[in-house]
Amino acid sequence: MEMVLNILSWAAILSGGALCLIGAVGLIRLPDVYCRMHAAGIIDTLGIGLILLGLAFHAGFTLVLAKLAMIFIFVLFTSPTSCHALCRAALYGGVQPEHGDDPGGAPVEMPDSDKEAAPSKT
Repeated sequence: MEMVLNILSWAAILSGGALCLIGAVGLIRLPDVYCRMHAAGIIDTLGIGLILLGLAFHAGFTLVLAKLAMIFIFVLFTSPTSCHALCRAALYGGVQPEHGDDPGGAPVEMPDSDKEAAPSKT
């Protein structure tokens, strides 16, 4: 049984590390802010989640497992929320996403409810 837990632990840790590495390459190689934010979200949520899962398998049913679960819950709530907030701030700041072959990107029309919340550019 201990060997199975060790194999599961190392598989989760290595796959989480691979996702973190892929996300780090995405932060460097992706074309615009919004794509890079997506890569950062993958690093936080999936990569760290799998690493914490592997550490939980390794720790067993101890106080360490409770601490790892609390860390995972914190990351699960804060990572997508912060990524969403940064993307909205970039959109309100005038950063346009790139669309296909057009490197300048097409202007994005915000919904009417968001126009009031957005600062004016005059």
